[in-house]
Amino acid sequence: MDEADNWIAERAGRGDVVVTADVPLASRCVKNGATAVAPNSKSFTVDSIGMALATRNRMDSLRSAGSVTGGPKPFVPRDRSNFLAALDTALVRLKRDGFG
Repeated sequence: MDEADNWIAERAGRGDVVVTADVPLASRCVKNGATAVAPNSKSFTVDSIGMALATRNRMDSLRSAGSVTGGPKPFVPRDRSNFLAALDTALVRLKRDGFG
């Protein structure tokens, strides 16, 4: 079931950018040195991934218990702009660090 995630996580590393809303996948990629950015423009870092995983797991538990029935907010044009800015920032940072 997680074959695609496994393939990505095994190959992602320093100098790579992974775009994903999947927090466990982002965690694996960040631990391998990759840069991970969510479509909502959130950047996952070594410092933030632990809290992101904890929040994701808590929300998963609440959904399983029936406490939370809504999903994420709809994607709006401003979200696209924010994502492109976050992606640009990640790419500029990598280029500055000698990748690309």
